[in-house]
Amino acid sequence: MGVLVFAVIAVNVMAAQQSGSASRENRTVRSDSTPAAQAEVATRPADNNLPVRRVVLYKSGVGFFEHQGQIQGNQTVSIDFTNGQLDDVLQSLTLLDLNGGRIAGVDYNSEAPLSQRLGTLDLPLGEKTDIAQFYGALRGVRLQIKGSSGAITGRLLSMERKTRVSGGTTLEVDLATVVSDSGEVRTVEITPAVSVQVAERDVSQKIGQYLSLLSSAREQELRRLNVATLGTGNRQLYLSYISEVPVWKTTYRIVLPSRTGDQPLLQGWAIVDNTIGEDWNNVELSLVAGAPQSFIQPLSQPYYVHRPVVALTASAQTSPQTHEGAMFGGSAGLSGTVLDQTGGTIAGARVTLNSATGASFGSTSTDALGRYSFGDVPAGDYMLRVESMGFQTEYVRGLSAGGGRQVAQNVTLQAGTQTQTVTVTATAPSVDTEEAELGGVRGANVGSGAELGGRGTAGGLLANGRRFVLQALPPPAPPAQISQALHQMESAADGTDLGDLFQYKLKDRVTIHKNESALVPILQAHMGAEKVSLWNASEGLARPLRALWITNSSGLTLDGGSFSVLEDETFAGEGLMEPIKPGEKRLVSYAVDLGVRVDKKTEGAPQRVTRVRITHGEMIQTSEMRQKTLYTIRNDDTSARDVLIEHPLRQGWSISASNSKPAEATASLDRFRVNVDSKQTEMFEITESQPIDTRFALTNVTSDQITVFIQQKSITPEVEAALRRIVQQKEQVDSLNDEVSRRDDETEKIFDDQQRLRENLKALKGSQEERSLTQRYTQQLAAQETRLETLKRESADFQAKSEQAQKELDDLIQNLDLDETI
Repeated sequence: MGVLVFAVIAVNVMAAQQSGSASRENRTVRSDSTPAAQAEVATRPADNNLPVRRVVLYKSGVGFFEHQGQIQGNQTVSIDFTNGQLDDVLQSLTLLDLNGGRIAGVDYNSEAPLSQRLGTLDLPLGEKTDIAQFYGALRGVRLQIKGSSGAITGRLLSMERKTRVSGGTTLEVDLATVVSDSGEVRTVEITPAVSVQVAERDVSQKIGQYLSLLSSAREQELRRLNVATLGTGNRQLYLSYISEVPVWKTTYRIVLPSRTGDQPLLQGWAIVDNTIGEDWNNVELSLVAGAPQSFIQPLSQPYYVHRPVVALTASAQTSPQTHEGAMFGGSAGLSGTVLDQTGGTIAGARVTLNSATGASFGSTSTDALGRYSFGDVPAGDYMLRVESMGFQTEYVRGLSAGGGRQVAQNVTLQAGTQTQTVTVTATAPSVDTEEAELGGVRGANVGSGAELGGRGTAGGLLANGRRFVLQALPPPAPPAQISQALHQMESAADGTDLGDLFQYKLKDRVTIHKNESALVPILQAHMGAEKVSLWNASEGLARPLRALWITNSSGLTLDGGSFSVLEDETFAGEGLMEPIKPGEKRLVSYAVDLGVRVDKKTEGAPQRVTRVRITHGEMIQTSEMRQKTLYTIRNDDTSARDVLIEHPLRQGWSISASNSKPAEATASLDRFRVNVDSKQTEMFEITESQPIDTRFALTNVTSDQITVFIQQKSITPEVEAALRRIVQQKEQVDSLNDEVSRRDDETEKIFDDQQRLRENLKALKGSQEERSLTQRYTQQLAAQETRLETLKRESADFQAKSEQAQKELDDLIQNLDLDETI
């Protein structure tokens, strides 16, 4: 009911506003900021002589935009932005007149928030107003209420909602109380048949303005930036700024080779979205893999604050996942033999090892048997150069070393001169897709994706002793054609370092229309990759993950993103990749290895003392808590597996030196390589220990403790002998102290007895026995005094001996320094 009344009032107000509409048609942006004037700005087309020429997109959600175009004379150039864009533009706007002119100024249409603009109406109505609040704002206003019983004119006193029971039904009704000019107070029920009209013109206009503001708030408001320039003739104007844009995404394709010796192909794509509301026509596009600091500061609307919006982190799932990079890369050894065409060895040949970029790692000469070797080679891709008098210089490229592996590479030299060169590609046994078999079918490697996507082969599979015939599909395109096309494909971007950032700059200009997206190739490079199976007990899975141990030999920084693996020209899995710097080696997993199972069992060993130290009056026994972890690896597949066991590092624990060294160490785990042949089970054991120190003060050691130490085998004979000397000296000190104590006790007893005798002598005064007893007591006192003098001398003598013995004990303890291993 109230909504209908509100609509009637709105119709009446609109009629009252029509008379003033003509006077607003000629208002401009600079002289009026009302909604009507802003609507005029929004509909006026902006100048198009300053198009976008260059776009740089960043991972922090901002883009750098460059406009450049021709201007003439004192020209004003206008560009439209949304409210959200304008804050970034005002914070970063750069303007240059490139031909001698100057920038006279920049202005834009300003507007206050809706709440503040409503406050200027002198009408107490908010953004969300109901019928009760509306009538409450009209208290005291002259209204004309028309109904079936006639019309009433007066000022609104109140509007109340009351309940009324009619025909057994409870209804809510609105009652308006109006005071007429004559002072008559009347109450009228507002029903759908009753119309209410505001009888005061200025209030009607304010209501109209209120409704216009509400209407304008629903529209997408544009902010027009006007750049005024001063100068003569034709000139070039440069304008740049940053604006919020969607984050560009990266996705990769890893194509595993079908021929032994070929390197995998890494193909990178960027997904770019244009949502700024303007076409990018023939623009120079760059993508920066980095996140420079950026924030939003409300410069265009200083009266309220926008906080930076930080997206919530998505819930992590068990798959896909990324794997921690190495802190200490496993060094490798590189060795081999240099031969001639007949198979004979060549002594004294010069062998030089260079990185993939050409930097020299070192050089050596072959021995009498033609052998060479390089030790402690960091993980990476290398090139080998071999030269000898009478032979052509040989280059071996594509050598992948690292991960704790010993790499063997033999080289055969061809007869000729050293000015002639032969280039070969190193053998890459790490990615073997030709020999992989599953259930007797070649090429169907577990986790490889073979036989997926509808591709099948004629023939049979054995299952439970029965043969099932697969229907042959139409023959696919020759693999060589696809492989050749992939290798010939070029990326559409050049990569360059920008300090801490990295930029992919597209070679050709692109066109991306507004509200459209594009998939752009940014990377095409060969890389070193080794196929492994990766297992970590924390994943809670018995099966390891199929993974690639890749080396970024592209020379470019790889931005983080998703990747897909293609093997045998078929999808094999996908995963996530973190940013990888040039030359860095990382693990990426993409599937579950269904051919391998891993089990982990941990057992503790009894604690035992391994070291005893005596120093500064303290004996320190170092015990070791030992723990053995046994990994059982079963390979049910028909091809061998290199399994990487990720063993967690625990603070205070160290791995026994008898264990094999890890192929790679990260900040939180060690990765151990275990090779498991087909249909075999391998046991891999890791022994760890944690030292625990127990301290004993030598002054508190007793013979009983020494006996316990001997029973526990926690001290050596040398330590036992030292402790025995200390205990013996302690016993001597205790014996002397006992002698002093006994004499002190006897002296105390004599003092007590003398006191008794003196009391008796006092009691004998005047008695018959005084003479005889006095003589007797006097003799006893004299004897006691003699004994006291003897005790005093003996006590002093024993005290001196005790102090000397104690000094000898202290010196023995302080000067004792032993370090024994048990």
